[in-house]
Amino acid sequence: MAKAPQRATDNEAADVAAGVALRRQIFFWLGTAIVLALFLYVFSGILLPFVAGMALAYFLDPVADRLQRLGLSRLMATVVILIAFIVVVVLAFVILVPVLATQMADFGRKLPDYLTRLQSLLTSFDPKWLEQRFGVNAAGLRDGLNSLLTTGFGLLTTVFTSIWSSGVALVSVVSLFVVTPVVAFYMLLDWDRMVAVVDSWVPRDYVETVRALARDINTATAGFVRGQGTLCLVLGIMYATGLSFTGLNFAILIGFFAGLISFIPYVGSLTGLVLAVGVAFVQFWPDWTMVVLVACVFFVGQFIEGNILQPRLVGKSVGLHPVWLMFALFAFGALFGFVGLLIAVPASAAIAVLVRFAIARYLESPLYKGHADETASPLPADRGGGHRAKPRT
Repeated sequence: MAKAPQRATDNEAADVAAGVALRRQIFFWLGTAIVLALFLYVFSGILLPFVAGMALAYFLDPVADRLQRLGLSRLMATVVILIAFIVVVVLAFVILVPVLATQMADFGRKLPDYLTRLQSLLTSFDPKWLEQRFGVNAAGLRDGLNSLLTTGFGLLTTVFTSIWSSGVALVSVVSLFVVTPVVAFYMLLDWDRMVAVVDSWVPRDYVETVRALARDINTATAGFVRGQGTLCLVLGIMYATGLSFTGLNFAILIGFFAGLISFIPYVGSLTGLVLAVGVAFVQFWPDWTMVVLVACVFFVGQFIEGNILQPRLVGKSVGLHPVWLMFALFAFGALFGFVGLLIAVPASAAIAVLVRFAIARYLESPLYKGHADETASPLPADRGGGHRAKPRT
């Protein structure tokens, strides 16, 4: 009869030991995350070429694996990929970057004049019918539009100036173009071996869980960045080409800028639409046909993005909400600067996967279910009537 209390004591001891081990693991991984965040914060000023090289190796690894399956060695596959990538980047800098830089400088120089002319157009606009039909004060509406336009273009000027300054600073940093290819070469060459070494460090009791999480993180990160990156490139080319056919000033700059920020759904097309229509008003007024034609470029682009490109290139399985992505970009950018922007998407994808995993475990745990699913054990019979007591609810 003493075996039951002994068994209960053993179970309690096992539960206590499991709880202690779990707390130790939680503290260990929290400490590791804090050390990593401190490392990124302290060394964020010099990490850019290393993070860029690592990201480049990560996204080119599937290409290297495919070349290996075709018969090339890992070394030859790495050399071929990096040479092709460097050639493409050099051609882009030689052909595209000078055009964009010229248009950006010209846009910054003409922006005050564009702002003045837009304000003049708003001032000449007298919407008395709004006052007659809806009771809106026409003068107040005009002043509000002028103020909004001034504030918006001031913010836009700041953004373009910041982007231009950052671009000049990045181009002037020789290490980005010297160190990054070297880091990418060695990381791409040893990528599979590094993954195997990291896998060997995972506690054996949780190796399958960690592998499943790593696969989910890889799917979310690679699916979003590769798919959304291709989508942004296609949209940029499409917007730039369409605006160029309309004869809009700064068409290539506005088109590629709209495509570049299209990784946040609707933000790129909306920003490009506002910029393009504003320039079209100044350039083509009072020709409404050309203004509508410029706007139609973005309406058609948005239709193609939502119905053709987005389902094919990105799909539904990525699981990164636009609001969460915007928050991650702002947060990591504020904490770690440009390096933070590079790691924001993979970090947000990893955090999203871990949060979903934690919520799933919570929904399966007694902390959520309580005792609702526990089957009430039969109680001993009453002394008086022989009936079993009802389980308490």
